[in-house]
Amino acid sequence: MLKMICLTAALGAALTSTAAAEDLTFDGRTARAATAADGSFTLSADGKPVAIAAQPMRSQTGSVMFDALFALAQQEMDADRVDAIRDPSFNFGKPVPCDCFQTGERWPYVWTRDVSFAADLALARLDPQRTRQSLQFKLSKARDGRTPGLFVAQDTGSGGSWPISSDRVVWFLAARHLLDDTGFADQTWQALQGTLAQDRAMVFDERIGLYKGETSFLDWREQTYPDWTRKDVRFIGESYSLSTNVLHYQALRLAEQLARQHGDARAEDYAKWATALAAQIDARFWREDAGQYMSYIGEAAHPVDYAKYDLLAISLGVLADVFPQERARRAMANYPAVEGGSPVVWPQEAQQPIYHNRAVWPFVSAYSLRAARHVDDVARIQREIESLMRGSALAGSNMENFEMRRLAVHVDEGALSGPVVNSPRQLWSVAGYLSMVLEGVFGVEADGKVAPKLPVALVPQLFGKEKSIELNDGRTRYVLKRPRKLDGALLVADKTTRKGNVVTVQLKAVPGPAPVTAPALLADAPTDGFAPATPAAPKAEKRGKGWSVTVPAGHVLWLDGKATTAKGALTVREDGLQHCLSLTQRGPQLESLHSPMTCLGPQQRLAGASKWSWNAAAATRVRVRLRYDNPNGPINTGVTAAVKQLVVSCAGKPVQRASVVMPHSVGQQDSTAAEFDVPKGNCRFSLEQGFNMSALEHFAQYNGGKGGRDGVLNSAKVSALLLSPVPAVEAAK
Repeated sequence: MLKMICLTAALGAALTSTAAAEDLTFDGRTARAATAADGSFTLSADGKPVAIAAQPMRSQTGSVMFDALFALAQQEMDADRVDAIRDPSFNFGKPVPCDCFQTGERWPYVWTRDVSFAADLALARLDPQRTRQSLQFKLSKARDGRTPGLFVAQDTGSGGSWPISSDRVVWFLAARHLLDDTGFADQTWQALQGTLAQDRAMVFDERIGLYKGETSFLDWREQTYPDWTRKDVRFIGESYSLSTNVLHYQALRLAEQLARQHGDARAEDYAKWATALAAQIDARFWREDAGQYMSYIGEAAHPVDYAKYDLLAISLGVLADVFPQERARRAMANYPAVEGGSPVVWPQEAQQPIYHNRAVWPFVSAYSLRAARHVDDVARIQREIESLMRGSALAGSNMENFEMRRLAVHVDEGALSGPVVNSPRQLWSVAGYLSMVLEGVFGVEADGKVAPKLPVALVPQLFGKEKSIELNDGRTRYVLKRPRKLDGALLVADKTTRKGNVVTVQLKAVPGPAPVTAPALLADAPTDGFAPATPAAPKAEKRGKGWSVTVPAGHVLWLDGKATTAKGALTVREDGLQHCLSLTQRGPQLESLHSPMTCLGPQQRLAGASKWSWNAAAATRVRVRLRYDNPNGPINTGVTAAVKQLVVSCAGKPVQRASVVMPHSVGQQDSTAAEFDVPKGNCRFSLEQGFNMSALEHFAQYNGGKGGRDGVLNSAKVSALLLSPVPAVEAAK
């Protein structure tokens, strides 16, 4: 049974709205908030004073702490408003004019996913003009002289950025809120057409029915992917992540909407693609033995289940309604929690420092809160509100992240210390806190609907002895009236009235949903929640017309993406096709990430840099990779992942094309794979130029690596083409 660890400290004494001060204590640390007659506050965060000025929006509740932290979030939002941005990797660190939101105190730039998630949570409704300008900064035309259109920039990232990282479509999650401006709406429509067409051609896998690429936001490779990706991110670019696919689904739905408004016939294509994508997301990411949706699954060559789960992906899927209702409810209820709140990934990796691993990120908690409201998950609503308040109060700022159990901004554990990187007033954390107040407590949604869903357990803290609490956003006053009886789990609207600029909601208590029991595979390990260590690659010994593979005790062998029941040894027979294997280790409750693959069977190496010829003895399916070296940047950043089109010409068959990616490498390695059905006879393979992020005008000021100020760079040193006959992979239904 899933163990939801009880929170060990109350949020502080319940006080009336006239109280002058309030304490919040957690993990042996205390914060104190006090108010003054002019509407300002002081916050003592673990002994450090923070002055908070009176703000345009005000809450009046039974908690001085709650009211003070709401004001703090507004103050920090204002501090993130800038007229210029800067980063050492752009314009040599000199200011770039932009009336924008910067990403945080220590991140004074505009990053695509950060500003987009922040806009979707709160900024688009609170400051639409500056939010539009921030988003427009991430739009770009191409500078390669041959690619028309407008595109969203994928920021520097794993292996040289897009398409290893492919979550730039998160931009449209934000843009959908700002289409009342006709100029911006037109830009959004242009960017949708260019970006979606490019992603469909280079990132979408028609047979699997999913988009390839890294998890959104969880972009520090070995923090959440197997440690063997530290020096080879090719697998990441070939795998399929839940969060990124949900973002593609949302972008397709927006494209459908705008296409219909423009009378564009592509609306039907966008609708069809979105519907098919939703079906594949549900079918391929759901893991019944965990009662949960996986964070990512393996590449087409080995589409294994990965025992890694991430809260942002699940929350985005719930909110996009791509999960069936009952599975959505189970996924939210089953996701583990610890003392500090909901960690962004589960389980944790014992040999990784604290950052995404073993951490709570406030903006993800805000999405979790939004998703919990969507499925009436009372426990999760309460947990996220408490976690957001505690983190903000004890740090004295809306920090980027916290260690998951203590909500500390840093924990000293030697090589595993962390969070490794942190920043005060992180923009998406600020937006997440504002979203918690507006939606999570007062139920004021972005579309103007007022639908509070407030756990009864929070009534003593938020109401104190008061009969009502109030939010004044500068235009409208929202008043929530406490019911006489608290004989349920959740407070919802009983009757809503509007008089002038005052909206009054009489609350009533209703029962919560029936509890959900999780399988043991996802249960919270009582001491640490660490997954077993990732095994080494399976070893195969050639024996006669096959191979013998030893399966260690407590391990599971995966063959061509399917778990086997082999114990001790498994024989893989030689059948003229290539077969790939990996191992996982299972503990009493949790499962490890997968080992590297071991592939058995024929593989031909055709020497050459750009053209190859091969004679097929019979019609077959082949998997093709390039052996290459891309020294144009480090594994963790840059914009020069080499992207090419692999062209196959066989007698009597139409020309086939597929994208191959050669990310930044450490010496020689294999590219992503392309698969083709080829007839008997001769086939010719050749490379054509593709597209990468260095081709965007946006990166003309980039000086943090190659492909920026020195011009477009989309190349790698190719030494051979590797070709293997392979079994068919289950196609998308």
